[in-house]
Amino acid sequence: MIKAIVFDFDGVIIDTETPLFASWQEIFSTYNAHLEVSIWTKTIGTAIHFDFCQHLEDITGMAFDRDKLTTQRRQRYLDLVDAEPLLPGVAEYIESAERHGLSLGVASSSDEKWIVGHLTERGLLARFDAVKSRDHVEKAKPEPDLFLAAVEALGVRPEEAIAIEDSANGVTAAKRAGLYTVAVPNPMTRDLELDHADRIIDSLADTPLPQLLQQANDL
Repeated sequence: MIKAIVFDFDGVIIDTETPLFASWQEIFSTYNAHLEVSIWTKTIGTAIHFDFCQHLEDITGMAFDRDKLTTQRRQRYLDLVDAEPLLPGVAEYIESAERHGLSLGVASSSDEKWIVGHLTERGLLARFDAVKSRDHVEKAKPEPDLFLAAVEALGVRPEEAIAIEDSANGVTAAKRAGLYTVAVPNPMTRDLELDHADRIIDSLADTPLPQLLQQANDL
């Protein structure tokens, strides 16, 4: 019996991934360079750091003031993220989960300050019973540690929880942890290999939570 829902954060609750790529693509375009989407998508769902400044220097053969470039890019990124609404169906899933008496958690490879800040700004932090970030585990996704930490904090077994993910790395982590895993790809992850998820849906808005609960409970 499903007792909890564990959300990834970036790309599931808020689309922070498209703005991140867009902010870097704007920088690259300034120097007549092109940033391939595939380079970025490989890092989605992990704590892996990709050196975009080095990549830009490699492409252009130019040297940049990295601090200035990074500061400029980050401010643009934050402005874009602040303008992002909740992804379709997220609010409805939270409300439906509460009506069904389910616990809610977050398991994200981002840092705690980032997750808590955005949840607080959108009035959602109190709705979640547990928030686990890369600050709380030794290994981030695709290792299972984050999801195991989340279900432990929620007081449920892995098989009693549904994970909602958007990336291949995230799906791998959730499956390794033993959760029923639903992939909801966004514009940055829709071309990734997600077939190892138990179910793939285009949007949470397209599949009401009761339907998902019935499918997960029937396994």
